Amino acid sequence: MIAALRTAAALLFVVISTILGALVGFPWTWITGSADVLYAIAMWIAHNGVRLAGIHIQLEGMERINPAETYIFMCNHVSNLDPPILIPMLPRRTSVLVKKELFQVPILGQAMRMGDLVAVDRRNREAAVNSMREAEEVMARGLNMTVFPEGTRSRDGRLLPFKKGPFYLAMDSGIPVVPITILESESLMPKGSMLIHSGTVRLVFHAPILPKRFSDNDELISAVRTEIASALPPALREPDLNSAS
Repeated sequence: MIAALRTAAALLFVVISTILGALVGFPWTWITGSADVLYAIAMWIAHNGVRLAGIHIQLEGMERINPAETYIFMCNHVSNLDPPILIPMLPRRTSVLVKKELFQVPILGQAMRMGDLVAVDRRNREAAVNSMREAEEVMARGLNMTVFPEGTRSRDGRLLPFKKGPFYLAMDSGIPVVPITILESESLMPKGSMLIHSGTVRLVFHAPILPKRFSDNDELISAVRTEIASALPPALREPDLNSAS
């Protein structure tokens, strides 16, 4: 009952705040040509929505990154809560690789376009390649990039295989990759559940990895995966191949 009330309160807050924020953020972005205010509003809504749901966040390893540098942040993905928990905690403004279907959501889709988020269509190879080029252009303008390299949420918290596209982006751009491990969010809002439970989520920031140290894409994937997995319980470090469909 408490979880249902917290979930309803958080969702109501997000919906109302998003509408009000759009009334301020959209005109400001159109007038100034800058999405900084719109981004700040979105981060405030996400962070306070998470807090209203009763979620506390523990940060570890933030001293390993330079807030003034541009990074590609790569994180495991176990819950719908991951983006609103993670992204407001990142230094400076970040773009995100987002499923193209989300750009069709009213208000949200327009806000994402104005905020330089990058749509990804993984079913179309040519479109996916173009998305990586667009992402590289966004980072060239000084924005960070945030990626969930598994491409989808894990149902049981196990680390799924990584998609290769984001790693080609890292190799081509040379921008350092910061692996991040998110822990416990799957127990607060499991895949398939609409309820948000209160609790604590840990975000572990690992040391940046320089793509130029690696001779090919596979080596970089292995290095990033090893770092993310290092903070997970041993049972969650690899996919359960016996249960794969």
